[in-house]
Amino acid sequence: MKITKISVDGFRNLESVMLSPCPEINVLCGENAQGKTNLLEAVWLCSGEKSFRAAREKDFIGFDRDKAEINIEYENSFRTETVLLTLSKNVREKKILLNGVKLRSNSELIGRLLPVIFTPEDLELTKGSPEARRNYIDLCISQIKPNYRSVTNKYEKILEQRNAVLKNIFLRNSKVAELDIWDIQLARQGAYISMMRNTYTNILMTNAAELYNDISRQQEKLELSYISTVYDSLDLRTDYKGKMTEEYYSKLVSTRDDDIRFGYTQSGVHRDDIAVKINGISVRDFGSQGQNRSCALCMKLGQARALMNETGEMPVILLDDVLSELDKYRRDFVLSQINNAQIFITCCEPVIKTKGRIYEVKSGRII
Repeated sequence: MKITKISVDGFRNLESVMLSPCPEINVLCGENAQGKTNLLEAVWLCSGEKSFRAAREKDFIGFDRDKAEINIEYENSFRTETVLLTLSKNVREKKILLNGVKLRSNSELIGRLLPVIFTPEDLELTKGSPEARRNYIDLCISQIKPNYRSVTNKYEKILEQRNAVLKNIFLRNSKVAELDIWDIQLARQGAYISMMRNTYTNILMTNAAELYNDISRQQEKLELSYISTVYDSLDLRTDYKGKMTEEYYSKLVSTRDDDIRFGYTQSGVHRDDIAVKINGISVRDFGSQGQNRSCALCMKLGQARALMNETGEMPVILLDDVLSELDKYRRDFVLSQINNAQIFITCCEPVIKTKGRIYEVKSGRII
């Protein structure tokens, strides 16, 4: 998969940016706060996912602008496609077009343009919160199975309703029996999410463990495992419509008293985690900074491999100021593993020699 054209205007500080990237390495260099990351963010939004930066949609539009436009053209193995996002301070004027056809929401773009983003924050993936790892796994799955995102969204809405009922029961404004309808719905969605996350974690481990074996020079073994708060084991489980749903429902029923007392649902996929270990020891608790960074890098590279294996498309790689955070050995390792992909790199000064293209970004423009 290759991006062939990028046009951005009015997105954050970007003005009239137009480029035709080369199919290999594209370096965006310039001083801080000039718009390099904004350009990668614009590309990322065209994948249908939420921004990798905490932001409200209205913050995407430049201070003195009423709207922003992002136009991306890319080629996959079958066709050339175009994505046009028009963001407006007037919500009714927002438009999302795929090949000229209007879509209802950004999520309908998921699974079309396939980027993998590396940010400095991703280097803390193994040390961060369980929520960050859950969100990461969910994003990875949705790129392969676009409909998966609708399931996680539905789960969150049901969970919100269940938690509201729990609080009302505690205040004696609702009856315990009212939980039944929410528990069975939560169990159905939760069983499916559990199965999908466990399956993907195993796929990711196969790829990431092989990469980690190389980056550690065959000295250490990486292990990833999905930790469920509902199931004792998810190995070989595929019966999400039957026994898995029943077990999930039973867990919710068994913890009702505690849930009512605390006012929220204590067990479920919203409380699960992904354990990351080296030679059987938790990286989060006992790993060095170098080990944590190597694990995070191998998980991201493993994600790219999994995308290639599952979809047949090599994803576009977005490296946002990551290479400058790595020593030369890890930097060379990353680049050696993605040399068949189209790559976009942001940096203050070029940190690699490249036969690709170097663009200087200044005050929101390519100069």
